[in-house]
Amino acid sequence: MMNYAADGSGDRSEADDTEADDLEATDPATATTPAAITARSLTAVRGARTVLRGLDFTVPAGRITGLLGPSGCGKTTLMRAITGTQAKVGGTLTVLGRPAGDPALRPRIGYVTQAPSVYDDLTVRQNLAHFAAVLLPGRAHRHERRAAVDRAVADVDLTSHADSLAGRLSGGQRSRVSLAVALLGAPELLVLDEPTVGLDPVLRRDLWDLFHRIAADRGTTLLVSSHVMDEAERCHRLLLMREGEILAEDTPEALRRRNDTPTVEEAFLHLVDAAAAREGRRPGTAHDQQDQEPRP
Repeated sequence: MMNYAADGSGDRSEADDTEADDLEATDPATATTPAAITARSLTAVRGARTVLRGLDFTVPAGRITGLLGPSGCGKTTLMRAITGTQAKVGGTLTVLGRPAGDPALRPRIGYVTQAPSVYDDLTVRQNLAHFAAVLLPGRAHRHERRAAVDRAVADVDLTSHADSLAGRLSGGQRSRVSLAVALLGAPELLVLDEPTVGLDPVLRRDLWDLFHRIAADRGTTLLVSSHVMDEAERCHRLLLMREGEILAEDTPEALRRRNDTPTVEEAFLHLVDAAAAREGRRPGTAHDQQDQEPRP
């Protein structure tokens, strides 16, 4: 597996290769699991700025991979590239065995954006029925659609609110409706852009429990972004981003051990400081404070 150098270069030494081999061995499950997503020299340009800078990484199938980093580091742009909705993407990006954006991937991927994608004037059930009709059109599939809606409502624990208007739900409940929409087609890959932002601790815990059940029971691959480092411990594997680059790629345990830190957050800060030192500047300077990702 190819790791992107923290100093922004693509050069690798023999020592780097040895370290990468050691890191790969830290997660035996990953070593034997096929890749759901593979990126090589991935770039993306938004506006006048290069947001993704030659990324190389792999997301194993059937696992929860956390995409963590500060706001504006490129997480949303990367997720848009994976789902095929991002323009001006270069390099190679393979998703479920096909090039990202291939029309055949549409029913195989569920994508939940940061803003809830629901109709306020429809009930929860009506919202799901609308999207189910897009996925499974025709009278011949009406029983299958009804079953998919019932299952998705139950998955996100909104059965008691199924007949409530979406516009009258709380922010957390609306986010769960968006997640239910993404679950309708039983996707092989779920891409979730900061799904727990603004949720209380109980709802956050319940959502993460659901993510783990989906991965364990259905073999679904989940890519979950967050800027909250304590959520890193809930993932099987992590991609740590900084300024459009992959700073580290490994399991939470391996990252803690490798950086001799008790938490992933401290490991991340250690890696940021080390990268800044290599680049000859102090961490926390203006160059580190990246603007919000520009609109496509």
